[in-house]
Amino acid sequence: MNAPLVIRNVDRLSADLVSALQKYGVSTVHEAQGRRGLLATYMRPIYAGAAIAGPAVTVSLPPGDNLMIHVAVEVCRPGDVLVVAPTSPCTDGYFGELLATSLRAHGVKGLVIDAGCRDVRSLTEMKFPVWSRAVSSQGTVKATLGSVNVGIVCAGAGVGAGDIVVADDDGIVVVERRRAHEVVAAAELRVRKEEATRQRLASGELGLDIYGLRSKLLELGLKYQ
Repeated sequence: MNAPLVIRNVDRLSADLVSALQKYGVSTVHEAQGRRGLLATYMRPIYAGAAIAGPAVTVSLPPGDNLMIHVAVEVCRPGDVLVVAPTSPCTDGYFGELLATSLRAHGVKGLVIDAGCRDVRSLTEMKFPVWSRAVSSQGTVKATLGSVNVGIVCAGAGVGAGDIVVADDDGIVVVERRRAHEVVAAAELRVRKEEATRQRLASGELGLDIYGLRSKLLELGLKYQ
């Protein structure tokens, strides 16, 4: 097991690049990067309508212990997204209103945590976005070290410090920092193509013809009566 470690400085991509990924949203970004980087479907927003994107500050911590979240706050910068993964499955309520208040004071956009959060009513009222595995009033302790800004696996997806996390009502997707420019370009092409398809569908054309699916139906042996 690696020794506990905090990496203070992370290379962050430009705000314009991050904003573009947020604009395109999770579903488009996921498709644009070859259907990669999607977190597990059990990760849900605590309230509808939130949408964020930002460089990941990653936290690896023990089950039932949120000490390292407090450590991570110190290295967060405005625009970051905090991404937290316990080293063993846990649904305890690691995070609530007070930590959200602290993160907001440091400009953090939101939290992605493969565990539980609490104080959902307060978090919703203050509009602090959280995507979590569970909601639980079960508290945690502050007793054991972990690591900040190391590579983690969160809800089945690898996340590196500085990778871009995009989260909205459709879920959460991670874009590797080194691929962000190409993903933005691919997302733009996809959006243009979908707009053209949308116009054709609105005019009454069938998806069977637009997508060239009739030959596939013949190949599969579909019969009409």
